[in-house]
Amino acid sequence: MNGTQQFLAPVVLAMQALAIDGKQAHWHVRGENFIAVHELLDKLVDHARAYADLAAERTVALGLPIDARLQTLAAKNPLPQMKDGFQNYGPMIQQVVAQLDAAIAVVRRAVEGLDDIDLNSQDVAIEIERGLVEDRWFLAAHLATD
Repeated sequence: MNGTQQFLAPVVLAMQALAIDGKQAHWHVRGENFIAVHELLDKLVDHARAYADLAAERTVALGLPIDARLQTLAAKNPLPQMKDGFQNYGPMIQQVVAQLDAAIAVVRRAVEGLDDIDLNSQDVAIEIERGLVEDRWFLAAHLATD
């Protein structure tokens, strides 16, 4: 089951990073769609925290350790860096969507890698991927111009 850890550990780190940066975005978003985006970002943070917990607990339940300490997250964060400070909702959403895209890529690698070694853990990754895609859709819809 060591291979499971290899694929789920990056998912945990990506979800932890998404939760932290999502909260940063939540606090600093501005513009005419403030309330809707502010509330969506809070939901994204809640989901990311739950997904991190789901992947971490699956790993630990298999008797494998998980390292999501702050220094590990800082060293291995797989998401693009977010700008600091206040931003209009459009540029803020673009950054969060880019982070979601990177997180989805990490999760999809886990789905593929777990296919041959641990189907139950693959189910966990599939569940996370489904939720992230929906969160991405809800946020990206605010960028539509037609």
